[in-house]
Amino acid sequence: ISAASIIAKVARDKKINNLSKNYKYYSWDRNFGYGTKDHLKAIKKYGLTKHHRKTFSPAHNILSPK
Repeated sequence: ISAASIIAKVARDKKINNLSKNYKYYSWDRNFGYGTKDHLKAIKKYGLTKHHRKTFSPAHNILSPK
């Protein structure tokens, strides 16, 4: 089980690093998918990508404004 956890983390980190290269303004290389101030500013300025989790609160609020 712990080996699977490590493999999953390494795979996720690799994916995040690749996203960071393709979407530099989201700062994924510095936040690894978590909503930092810079990342949230980029979402507001550039919008969402297909890679953003739609259940992530700021993304959900953009998709479903009140």
